[in-house]
Amino acid sequence: VRLGREADGTATIEEVLPRENALSRRAAGRKAGIEQIIAANLDHAWVVQSVAMPRLNPGLVDRFLVTCARDEIAAGIVLNKIDLLDDEDSGASLVEIEWFIDLYTSLGYPVVPVSTLEDGGAEPLGEVLAGRTSLFTGASGVGKTSLLNAVAPGMDLRVGEVSDRTLKGKHTTTFATMYPLPGAAGFVIDTPGIREFGVTSLEPHDLGHYFPEFEALLPDCRFAPCTHDHEPGCAVKEAVNEELVALSRYQSYLSMLEGLRDEATDVGR
Repeated sequence: VRLGREADGTATIEEVLPRENALSRRAAGRKAGIEQIIAANLDHAWVVQSVAMPRLNPGLVDRFLVTCARDEIAAGIVLNKIDLLDDEDSGASLVEIEWFIDLYTSLGYPVVPVSTLEDGGAEPLGEVLAGRTSLFTGASGVGKTSLLNAVAPGMDLRVGEVSDRTLKGKHTTTFATMYPLPGAAGFVIDTPGIREFGVTSLEPHDLGHYFPEFEALLPDCRFAPCTHDHEPGCAVKEAVNEELVALSRYQSYLSMLEGLRDEATDVGR
């Protein structure tokens, strides 16, 4: 919006500008089922994950990537705390992380490994943020705010710690805030930590179109539309059985499909 300042210091909205895009999710808790707008007019959205403390959450990553594809927003993955791969006590698995990076880069998603504890460890992130309006989302404790402090040291934002008991983060950021990057190099929107990312506003039979590895297989399914769940002659299920499609991605798909069916049932009541 454009604001006009009044003589008493207050402001009034003078014009509502067009919205180029908006990232939204299904609200959780008491407002479950309601679409919640997270941010608008984004050039790129990043889901931040850590290799450990807290553990990698591929299911949340997949839900975020599908939502960004639905909203036509470029998306990628920031993989933080890679320094923990050298720490035997962290529980981080080098094999697991390498597999994760290989899988998502093969699907066309940029994956940016970073560390705020290594000299220059956050530089790759600064390069992809430059000149853009970007968004960070992810669970509490993955290091979103620490990354912002690394790419823009002058911000000196308050960061939290990971709970020793649960190995999950504690909420520090409590509402979405946009920060300018140094040298007018763009903006980053930091969001509160999330425990889930509900996909909404999709027909169940359309969900497969938002999985890049499914796209080439869809014409080979016996039925159209096909939900790739119970139908015989499904090319996607055959590809999963032949390990041409990652089982973890297919399981994410089925979880989202169930949620969308539940949503459609609730709307029909």
